[in-house]
Amino acid sequence: MIVQILSGVGNTLLITALSLVFGAALGLPLVAARRSSWRPLQLVASAYIDVVRAIPPITWLFLIYFGLPQYALKLNPITASIVGFSLIAAAYMAETYRAGLLSIPAGQWEAATALGMGFFSTTQHVITPQAFRVTLPAIAAYAIALLKDSALASTIGVHDITYQAGLVARSSHQGLLAFTIAGLLYIALSLPLALAARRVDKALRIKLEVA
Repeated sequence: MIVQILSGVGNTLLITALSLVFGAALGLPLVAARRSSWRPLQLVASAYIDVVRAIPPITWLFLIYFGLPQYALKLNPITASIVGFSLIAAAYMAETYRAGLLSIPAGQWEAATALGMGFFSTTQHVITPQAFRVTLPAIAAYAIALLKDSALASTIGVHDITYQAGLVARSSHQGLLAFTIAGLLYIALSLPLALAARRVDKALRIKLEVA
């Protein structure tokens, strides 16, 4: 029983990791558009973020997996899950980035300019480290939430932890035990994320204090 459920860990981690990475990357141009001075671009980015966050993740998965084949674009379950969760993650990450940037006082930009630092240098050495430290807890929390949401991929046939637990429950008639094991696995996978976030936050805090 345990071995079969454990066999779904790989797909769970694959979907979570790739969706977080792609979502984090897509969130950068999205937050740039959200903060753009060009109103149409700002409105498009805001509309994307609001619409994506308003629709349940499982609906997006169904739209991508069952809807796209009508337009001759059929994705396998894992790819459809990664695409869906990446698009969702991009919206949440963009808002997280925006919150981090808004937390930086305008005086930081002014001080860097007064010291003769350019835009990219200021962004890299002054703004980004501070914004990252502010957003790290939110990013870690979202990563854990994404890990749990990845269980929805089982509804379109991804052989993840939840899918394997369902198979075990149906074949052994021990649903309580099977899904308890699945729940414990999700907890075991979530804890390292939380611990890693705390360590990185502590390291950044020490680095900023020294600087």
